[in-house]
Amino acid sequence: RTENCDLHLCFSLNLTFIDLIFSSLTAPPTVRIIHSGHACNVEEERYTERVYTIREGETLELACLVSGHPRPQIRWTKTAGSASDRFQDSSVFNETLRITRIQRLQGGRYYCKAENGLGSPAIKSIRVDVYYLDDPIITVHQSIGEAKEQFYYERTVFLRCMANSNPPVRYSWRRGQEFLSQGLDKGVEIYEPFFTQGETKILKLKNLRPQDYANYSCIASVRNVCGIANKNVLFKLSNKTASPTIKLLVEDPIVVNPGQTVTLVCVTSGGDPTPTLTWVHSTDELPKKSVLNGGTLTLPAISIEEAGVYSCVASNNVGNPAKKSTTIVVRGLKKGRFWITPDPYHNDDNIQIGREVKISCQVEATPPEELLFSWLKNGRPLRSSERMVITHTDPEVQPGTTNLDIIDLKFTDFGTYTCVAVLKNGGIPEISIDVNISSTTVPPELTVPRDKSPLVVQEGDTVELQCLVSGKPKPIILWSRADKEVPMPDGGLQTESYDGALRIVNVSREMTGTYRCATSQYNGFNVKPREALVELTVQYPPAVEPLFTEIRQGLGRAFTLNCRMLRAHPSKVLKYEWKLGTRLLTMGQLDQRDETDYHVRALNREGYGEYTCEVTNEAGSAFIFFVTGRAYAPEFYYDTYSALWQNRPRVYGFKLQWTQQNPLSVDRIVAYRLGIKQQEIPMEGAIAKGELITHNLTELIKPEAYLVRLTPITRFGEGDSTDRTIRYSGEQKSFSCSFEDEAVCMFTQDKTDDFDWTRHSAATRDTKYTPNTGPSSDRVGSKQGFYMYIETSRPRLEGEKARLLTPTFNVAPKSPYGTVTSSPTYCFGFYYHMYGKHIGALNAYLRQKGQSGADSSVWTLVGNQGDRWKQAKVNIHPTASFQLVLEGIRGPGIEGDIAIDDVTIEEGECKDPPHNSKCFFGKGGGHDLYIIQNQSIRKRQGL
Repeated sequence: RTENCDLHLCFSLNLTFIDLIFSSLTAPPTVRIIHSGHACNVEEERYTERVYTIREGETLELACLVSGHPRPQIRWTKTAGSASDRFQDSSVFNETLRITRIQRLQGGRYYCKAENGLGSPAIKSIRVDVYYLDDPIITVHQSIGEAKEQFYYERTVFLRCMANSNPPVRYSWRRGQEFLSQGLDKGVEIYEPFFTQGETKILKLKNLRPQDYANYSCIASVRNVCGIANKNVLFKLSNKTASPTIKLLVEDPIVVNPGQTVTLVCVTSGGDPTPTLTWVHSTDELPKKSVLNGGTLTLPAISIEEAGVYSCVASNNVGNPAKKSTTIVVRGLKKGRFWITPDPYHNDDNIQIGREVKISCQVEATPPEELLFSWLKNGRPLRSSERMVITHTDPEVQPGTTNLDIIDLKFTDFGTYTCVAVLKNGGIPEISIDVNISSTTVPPELTVPRDKSPLVVQEGDTVELQCLVSGKPKPIILWSRADKEVPMPDGGLQTESYDGALRIVNVSREMTGTYRCATSQYNGFNVKPREALVELTVQYPPAVEPLFTEIRQGLGRAFTLNCRMLRAHPSKVLKYEWKLGTRLLTMGQLDQRDETDYHVRALNREGYGEYTCEVTNEAGSAFIFFVTGRAYAPEFYYDTYSALWQNRPRVYGFKLQWTQQNPLSVDRIVAYRLGIKQQEIPMEGAIAKGELITHNLTELIKPEAYLVRLTPITRFGEGDSTDRTIRYSGEQKSFSCSFEDEAVCMFTQDKTDDFDWTRHSAATRDTKYTPNTGPSSDRVGSKQGFYMYIETSRPRLEGEKARLLTPTFNVAPKSPYGTVTSSPTYCFGFYYHMYGKHIGALNAYLRQKGQSGADSSVWTLVGNQGDRWKQAKVNIHPTASFQLVLEGIRGPGIEGDIAIDDVTIEEGECKDPPHNSKCFFGKGGGHDLYIIQNQSIRKRQGL
C-alpha cells in the first residue's frame, strides 16, 4: 500500500497483482468541477448543472479534476466546444480557472473539457451567476403638456428610481424620515409598473402641495444577498427645482489649423439642483489627450481626425438634459490621386503623338472653398494656354479636381507634370502629385497566375488571392465579389490593394465563390477597367442536425434517433458512426441518403446515457443525443381558488396545486418530493396530461414565507424540480383603482353589452359637441387624472348599455375543505359623476361564480345629479368568487355622459357612509344599502 497526496487530493493505491496488470491499460477521461474562492452559494443539483453565485469584484476560482490514461488535456471554455470564446484573466488550458475581480458580464456557463484521444471528450459545466447592485438614480419629470421651467403649484410630478442589479432590485420611498406607502397620502401614488422588475419604481405627486416640497429618498435593496447592503439616493424637491439651461461662449463653426489648442467653454444659466456639465464628440468619445474641467473642454494640438461636432450636455436629473453644439473645422489636405485619360475621340487606350491627353488631379480639402491648384512641368510653373488648358471643378460639389488638357501631344511635351494643391490662407503643407508622360506610359493589363485559380482551402486557413498587374503607372486594384451584392470578408463591397493581392485570414465557408479583381482609374489610366476572376472553394466538415437533443423515455419503450446531414464540402464519401458512450453501436456510409437512424427496440437501464452520431468527411463532425428517464418539471397552478386559510391564531394553511408536464413521456410518476419538511407525496395510478393535483400544506407559521420545491420521482430517480414561494397575506384584504394605469387595474369590458366604457382625462377629452355634461376633472380635481365614462353622443341610442367588470375576487374560507359556512361582508365603494339633462341610469350588480342566474342588483341611480363627484358605498355578502358589474345606460339625448372613479372593495362593513343630500335607491337580496336623504342616514336591510 502506498500513500500519495497531490493538489489536496489524498488517495491510496493497493499495489496488488491485478493493479499492476491494469496499470498498463488505457482509460477514457473523466472530469469533475470543484470550486473555491468567494462563493456566496453553490447550489448542487443531481442531474442538472450547478449554479455558483458570486459577488461582483470577488475572485472566481474553479478547479477541473480529471482522470484517465494517457493524461487528458484540459481546456476551459465559455461555450460548448468553442475555441474562440476565451476570457481575460484566466488560464484556459490549466486545471484551475481563476478570474480576479469578476465583472457582471463574465457571468454565464463555463465548461471544462478533458480529452486524451480515447472515446468522446469528458465535459462538465457550472453556471456562474454574478450578483451586484449599482447606486440608484432619481429622475424627476412633470406631467406631459404641463412642463414649465419651474415646478409650480397644481403640477403633477413623477420621481422615478432606477438601479441596475442582479437579482432584481426592490425599491422603497421615504419623505424626510417617513416611509411612504400606497394609500397613506391621497396626494401620493406609488406605481408598480407592469413589465418591469422590482416592487416600486415611480412616485407620483398629484397636484403638488406645499408639504410635497421635501427631501425624498429611494432605497434600493437586493435583500442582503451575498452581503450586498442596501443603497439609497436623496433628492431635494423645492419650488426652485428646474431643468437645466446652458450657454456656449464660443463661435460656430470654429476653424483652426492642425496643432492648435482649442478651448470650448460652456456655462449653466439655470437649473436646480446645480446641473452637471460634460462634453461629447460626434464620434461618441472625446480625444484621449483632451482635458475636461467642469464646463471647459481643452483640445491640445488638435488633429484633422479630431474635427467634428462637439456638444455640451447639462443634466441634473430634472426633466430632459440641455444640449448645445458647435462644429470644429480643422484645415487640411488629404487623399491626393491622379488619372490619365487618353484621347476620347479615338478607340485606343494608348498615348500617341498628335492626339489629346488629359491629366486629372484630385485632393480632399477642409474647408473646400480654400483649395487652390497650380501645375508644374519639369519643376517650372505652367500656365493655361490654347494647347495646355487648365480647368478646375467646384470643390463644394465634389472633391476638388483640376484637369490639364494637352492638345495635339508633341514629343517635346513628354516629361513630369506636377499638380500642387494648397489652402489659400496658408499654414498647411501643400500636396504635390507627379505624373510622368512618356513613350513608356502604357495602360494596365491583368492576369491571374496559373496555380492561383481555382483555389481549394480548408475552413479556418489563411488564403491569398493574387492578380498580376502590368503597365505604367500601376493602378490601384479593386477586389469585389462577382455577385456584386455579396459583401467582401471585411464587410465592405470593395477592397483596395496596391500590390494586387487579397489576403483573407480565418476563411469561412460563406467566403466560397468567385472574386473579381479590376483596375481602378486612380493612379493610372482612366480607361475601361481590366478585370480577372479567381475561384475560391472552402472545404468544411458536415453540418448535422440536431446539434444536441435530450430524449426522455421510460424503460421498455422503443424509440428512434435520427441524424440528418444538412451540408458539407466535399459532400462525397461521408461516413457515419453511432456510439453509446465509447461503445460502437453501428457504422456505415451515406451514399445517396442524407440521414441515418438508430433504433432502440426496448430501452433498458444500460441504454440510458449519451449517444453520439458522427458524420465525417476530411474534417469530421460529432453530434450528441442524451437519453434519460428523468421526469419533466411540474408546473404550479397560481389561480387556485381560496388557496390560503387560517384555522388557528398562530398557523395557516395553503392549498398547493400543480399540473405535470408531459407525464406520459417517461415511467409513471410514483411520488413527489416536497422540499418543505422533506416529505413525499405518493401518487396512485398514472397522471393524465393537464390533470390538476392538490396537496394541502398545514402548520405553516404566521407570518413566515416558505420556498416550496416540488420534484417528481419515477423508478429512474428524481426528475426536474420547480419552485414557488408561499407568503402569508394576512386576514384583511382590500382593492382600489383610480384608472391611472392604461391596464385599468385589470377591469374588463363586457362582451355582451352594446358599447364600451372609455378611459379619459379632462385635459384630453373633446367636449365640442357635449359641453353641458361629463366631469371637468377627475375625482380629486386633477385635469390630468383619469376616470372611466360612457360617451352618449351619436351613434348611441336611448337604452343602450355599457358594462364594466372588476377583476375576480376570491372569498377566503375558514377551512380548506367544503364551502364557506357564513357569508363574509365586503364594502364596495366608488365615486360617480352624473351631470346632464339627458342622464340615463347607473347600476351596480354582483356576479358570483357558479351561479348561472342573473346578476343581483346592489345599487342603482337615475337622472341628473349635478356637476360634482359623489360617493356611493354598499355592503355585499358574496358566498363564492365574485365580480362587480358597473352598468351605464344611455338616456334620451347626447347630454348624458356618466363617469366613475376611485373604485374600492374592502373586507368588512362600510364604516364611513357618504354624506350627500341627494337620494339614490337600491334593490337586491342580502345587501345593505346606505340611503342618504336630507343629510340624514338610514341603513336598510334586504332592499
